Amino acid sequence: MRKIVIVAAAVSVAFGSAASAASTGHHPKKPSEPVASEPKQRLGTLSCEVAGGVGMIIGSNKQVSCTFKQRTGRVERYTGTIGKLGIDIGVTRKTYLSWVVINTAPTRVGEGALAGTYVGASAGASVGLGLGANALVGGNSKNFALQPLSAEAGTGLNVAAGVSRLQLQPGR
Repeated sequence: MRKIVIVAAAVSVAFGSAASAASTGHHPKKPSEPVASEPKQRLGTLSCEVAGGVGMIIGSNKQVSCTFKQRTGRVERYTGTIGKLGIDIGVTRKTYLSWVVINTAPTRVGEGALAGTYVGASAGASVGLGLGANALVGGNSKNFALQPLSAEAGTGLNVAAGVSRLQLQPGR
């Protein structure tokens, strides 16, 4: 009989504690933004549409409209400019660039985290259909690397090589 009373008391304490915890509504908080805690994690893909324009021999500067698709499926929009310093001769129509986004240090992801300035090497050529590549590092805290996912695709008559600078800000 004594054992039954002890078991009953233990069960009532357990149920009472569980009910109390449930009624307080205390749940662990979910982070509002994912955090990449390990370096060199693939965070998603940045795809940009670059406006056409004319290369000015020593460089160029063109408008970009970009979409960052995170591994989680969340999508962010960015706008900005991409410029080249080096040889850039010719005329191009709209081109498309895609990069794999990798963090270079632990950092937050989302809510405009990719905004900032990126720099790196670039090369490209087109006679009709053209190809090129741009490998860039940067962001506001220099926490991101943009590695070419696929070649730059576009049309025109152009030769370019040098240092690229991509500036991004959160889009609307």
